[in-house]
Amino acid sequence: MAEWNAYYQNEEEDLDGEEGEESGVDYKTTGRDSLVFLVDASKEMFIKEESGELTPFDMTMQCVRSVYTSKIISSDKDLVALVFYGTEQSKNPRNSFKHVYVYHDLDTPGAGRVQDVDGLRGEDGAKVAAKTMGSGKTNLGEALWCCSNLYSDIKLRLSHKRLMIFTCRDSPHEGDSERDRQARTKAGDLKETGVVIDLMHLMKPGGFDVSIFFCDVVSPPEDDAELGLQMEPCVKLEDLKKRVRAKEMKKRSIARLNLCLGEGMNVAVGVYITALQARKPNPIKLFKDNNEPVRTKTRLYHTQTGSLLLPSDTKRAQVYASKQIVMEKDEVDVIKKFSDPGLELIGFKPMERLKLHHHLRSPVFIYPEEEMVTGSACMFTALLKRCSERNVFALCKYTRIRNSPPRFLALVPQREELDEGQAQIAAPGFHGIFLPYADDIRTLDTPQLPTASDSQVDKMKEIVQKLRFKYRCDAFENPVLQKHFRNLEALALDLMAPEEIEDHTMPKIEMMDERLGSLAQEFKDLVYPADYNPEGKTANKRKPAEAAGGAEKKPKVDISEDELRGHVQKNTLHKLTVPILKDACKQFGVKVTGTKKQELIDALTAQLAN
Repeated sequence: MAEWNAYYQNEEEDLDGEEGEESGVDYKTTGRDSLVFLVDASKEMFIKEESGELTPFDMTMQCVRSVYTSKIISSDKDLVALVFYGTEQSKNPRNSFKHVYVYHDLDTPGAGRVQDVDGLRGEDGAKVAAKTMGSGKTNLGEALWCCSNLYSDIKLRLSHKRLMIFTCRDSPHEGDSERDRQARTKAGDLKETGVVIDLMHLMKPGGFDVSIFFCDVVSPPEDDAELGLQMEPCVKLEDLKKRVRAKEMKKRSIARLNLCLGEGMNVAVGVYITALQARKPNPIKLFKDNNEPVRTKTRLYHTQTGSLLLPSDTKRAQVYASKQIVMEKDEVDVIKKFSDPGLELIGFKPMERLKLHHHLRSPVFIYPEEEMVTGSACMFTALLKRCSERNVFALCKYTRIRNSPPRFLALVPQREELDEGQAQIAAPGFHGIFLPYADDIRTLDTPQLPTASDSQVDKMKEIVQKLRFKYRCDAFENPVLQKHFRNLEALALDLMAPEEIEDHTMPKIEMMDERLGSLAQEFKDLVYPADYNPEGKTANKRKPAEAAGGAEKKPKVDISEDELRGHVQKNTLHKLTVPILKDACKQFGVKVTGTKKQELIDALTAQLAN
């Protein structure tokens, strides 16, 4: 009979319990993301600028490699492809398109593909690209047609389809109106099938003018939060990576629920994760013969008859008051269910009632879903505006999935913020703060410590002021995770050694000493006695014992002659410790020439065996 706890934890586990568990994506229902890199292979892409250290082609390859590696770590089920256009050689299905080279088909990323991209980086990579593909005539329309066929050949369900064009030429066809028209037509066909086309343009002499051709090719922003077409080209590699990362990271909600404002008043909202703790991936068991993943299956058998038990044959039980309470599966489902999934408004509270210690975990972000319920955006905006004006937060009961325990959320309003270029830096919506229950807040007994004097406090203020720096959370990476993934990367790519990482969490001792100067010693003089030595505290503790006549000796363990003779007969003297053997030799007048254990055993055996 299964225990209640085992059933409760295994059957539809509560995804709200841990932060990391909410990041899982169910590809069976939502589909996979797909991304195609369409890279210009013309001669202009291999020309190095005077001020730049990398060619546009090299920057593109490094960016593609970065996306490949991040996909392997974060979402290895997504599909990626690499296609070159404007090449001399042609390589595509059935070779139907001239000057189009499909380097990687639309498939999941892997170590082999990363190695292929590494072969195209640097000066040696440019030579390999020239030898393999070359540079020839450009026809972007046929390249887009080829990418369309890549999507149509995929039988899997795709939730998001995106195509990124990397080029440093604002007029790829050099004024050929017919080829421009064909490219615009094919781009329109792709956009009608749900493919989002983005432009990642790089710097060229004289500047890049997107209005000449590409403004009619790229897709408009999907929503207000989507980054639109950037007019300025990318000059640095980091700028290019940031743009690609902002485009390829799809904003996917973890749940779409109804926010009940009252009887018959429902607003459709999406729940998004704003911050998620990075974790090591779970280990996968592999079969020793072929390294294939091992699939485990659990079967229940009757302990007496050995027959296979069906799910209907098992029951759940809970011991209460020394009595076993047996329940059916339907009864357990009813007990586990508190309410239907959704958000239910309870009331409003002033913002002063929300304290810092009420934050249990990273909050979620609530945003309206107009597609589910028409009018949700209007009602949501009115609620957001009213809560912001009155400086209150909405208190709601939150149930994310069926059979999950309810939580209380404080919906804190956030108004839209724009930068100088009228680009959105903060979206309008509510931050859902997870509130604790009454038994989650405990009263702690704080230890009684001596109070610092005013001079000590003032001196510490000077030290803190000297050591202040501008903190940015994105400047500190987890060194344990970075080392873990570097080791995996080196193992997968057959590297001689993993890439060295810099641990930014370690304090910069030399810089701190230079900033503090004599302040640290002055603080020590104010707080600690003159003879204080933090590194010699252990040695100081031993001084009283040494002054009293040396270190305290362990008590002797007396052993009788009969017990000793028994050990000799059973040949078990080696089980005794060296101090016991020495005491036995002194007790029975056995003379030994050495102090090794075997010498003591031999001497005792020779003396007592007679």
